[in-house]
Amino acid sequence: MGKPTSQRGSRLWPHSLQGQMLLAIALALLVAQALSAALLWRAQHERREAALVNVAAFRLVGASRMERLGHAGLLLPEGARGPRVRIEPTSPQRQGEVRNGDAEHEIAEHLADQGIAASEIVVIERSPLRDGLAQRWLSRQHRSEGAGRPPPLRMLIAAVRREDGRWLTARVLAPDGERALIGTIVVQTLVLYAILVGTVALILRRIARPLKALTARVEAFSRDRTADGQLEPDGPEDVQRLIAAHNAMESRIAALLDEKDVMLGAIGHDLKTPLAALRVRIEAVDDDAERARMASVIDDINRSLDDILSLARVGRPSDPLEPTELSALVAAVVEEFEDMGEPVELGQTERIVLPLRATWLRRALRNLVSNAVRYGKRASVSLAREGGFAVLRVEDEGPGIPESEIVRMLEPFTRLEPSRNTGTGGSGLGLTLARAIAEQHGGSLTLANRPGAGLVASLRLPLR
Repeated sequence: MGKPTSQRGSRLWPHSLQGQMLLAIALALLVAQALSAALLWRAQHERREAALVNVAAFRLVGASRMERLGHAGLLLPEGARGPRVRIEPTSPQRQGEVRNGDAEHEIAEHLADQGIAASEIVVIERSPLRDGLAQRWLSRQHRSEGAGRPPPLRMLIAAVRREDGRWLTARVLAPDGERALIGTIVVQTLVLYAILVGTVALILRRIARPLKALTARVEAFSRDRTADGQLEPDGPEDVQRLIAAHNAMESRIAALLDEKDVMLGAIGHDLKTPLAALRVRIEAVDDDAERARMASVIDDINRSLDDILSLARVGRPSDPLEPTELSALVAAVVEEFEDMGEPVELGQTERIVLPLRATWLRRALRNLVSNAVRYGKRASVSLAREGGFAVLRVEDEGPGIPESEIVRMLEPFTRLEPSRNTGTGGSGLGLTLARAIAEQHGGSLTLANRPGAGLVASLRLPLR
């Protein structure tokens, strides 16, 4: 089956700024040239029509004067430039031919100005190839001059009825100027296209080149968020100012991120150190139940602190991307939960190798499986290749999430159950961290309710 028309049209339409500008200019020039050509052809056509009528009137006037002077025998059926004037017994109009009233009126005025009365005037247009006299003349011309010049396509026939009932008929061959005019317009259009579009293309290239480099730089900064490799301002002044402003913004953002990392490191040290000391001190508590509650609270604080620090640092990972067999990573995580006696099973998987940050992705998968076990009783993990993505799915058998709350559940510190105890959940950062890790790899995380019961979390990673 063929591709949809809209899809084919979108592929033909250029997507770059330079391509769209050039296409817009080319279309505008085409429309302007088409209008100019139509007006020029119309004016040229009207001039040629007037010239044909004037030539026919001139020949009829000349022939009429020769008759008055008694030289009617000098009227020749053909002239050096084709069929001219001859006396014919009947009207030249054939059945189905339409008379040209405007031309008849104009010839009548010419004859009247010369004192020549005409009882009836007939003006028609006919192809020379359908007129015997013109056809014979063209045949002789072809034999004498060769086939280098195309024959005329039009011929004007003007006839005046004489007093004796016969017709004084003039034939005027129209020179083939329309085709020459069209050729001139085509050449003119091509020259204008070459000059105008070529000049605009050079200007747009000078503008688009630094913009393209700036786009690549923005994409690179969105990945590593470092100010290394900034662009030198280039191109027109406006584009140079844009690049300079972007460089300043990059430097400021990089500085803020560095300050954030320093601050997070300090927070982590200042909080974890007293928590560790407190963990040691609670061992002196005699009441076992109270000591267990206090240890649980400290562990919960540590986990929440780890999640917060990880979420803050996920945008600037220090470990590089490494080729990783995703199916093996998934199997290892499932095995960890099975070793702890959790109801987690490994579904269908495919062998997929991707450049990943394995530590981060492992943490994202653990968060998804932990949520599935905590809220959905069981977890089933599968891995499949779908289109251009590797899709990790974690399915559970729980009550699911109300449709109106699915998007909100991916936001930080969001939980359907408002408490913060370890029995019902953590700090509400697990899904947010998993989504951030997926986006760190150029992917996405989506939640959807399963038909019947349960929730499915789909983590998509692009196949590079």
